[in-house]
Amino acid sequence: MPTRTSAPIGAPCWTDLMTSNADAARAFYGEIFGWVAEEANPEFGGYFNFQRNGVRVAGCMTSEPGAEITNIWSTYLATDDINKTLEAVGSHGGQVYVPATPVGDLGIMAVTGDPGGAMIGIWQPGEHKGFGVLAEHGAPGWFELHTRDYRKVVDYYRDVFRWDTEAVGDSDEFRYTVQKAGEEQCAGIMDSSGFLPEGVPAHWEVYFAVDDTDATLAQVTKLGGSVTEPAVDTPYGRLAAANDPNGARFKLVGPNDQMPAR
Repeated sequence: MPTRTSAPIGAPCWTDLMTSNADAARAFYGEIFGWVAEEANPEFGGYFNFQRNGVRVAGCMTSEPGAEITNIWSTYLATDDINKTLEAVGSHGGQVYVPATPVGDLGIMAVTGDPGGAMIGIWQPGEHKGFGVLAEHGAPGWFELHTRDYRKVVDYYRDVFRWDTEAVGDSDEFRYTVQKAGEEQCAGIMDSSGFLPEGVPAHWEVYFAVDDTDATLAQVTKLGGSVTEPAVDTPYGRLAAANDPNGARFKLVGPNDQMPAR
């Protein structure tokens, strides 16, 4: 995929890791994805970016002492007017957890919750446009919301983030809507009411693209992480889920295994 200079409005534009051990995160993700960490910025609480081949792909910072959630990947959606978007969040049943906050000349961020309870960040780009590449090894490959309030939440993302949507499945077995920007599919919403375990809230998940899902899982376990969902071939690629050594969950998407010739 070519580098991306800006994200479509409402599309995922950034992902970052809140971690209890930033040094361990640097080492782990550097090994499995080839990421190189920039210097931490004390002006922004020690936040730093990961690059791959000189292009920014994700961010990271150490969680605050006593934080309720300490190891988690978060997703941010692009907006061209964060104040107007936050007004829409409030008027359509969402919650604002962190109001619009300038981050130097890099941009303006906020953290919100949708009506189904999933947290989602918002980013109005300044100098920092978000990740600069998609769907290459070690870069973000897909973003997906798992929710128990599918119909309400699909309407919410249409109304608040101006999504153009397309349903790609509408049965009790598979109910799924994607955000589109022209012909590009940017993110998905899955009706997870039938399988989300009790006590697990609605949430966004990030998939990282890899050249070989199984080889990456082997690296994950070798480096102290864990496999939470083994690799499986699907119409969308060979998918898996894992935790890093600190417990942050992420997913992988790679090419399907070649089926033997008959």
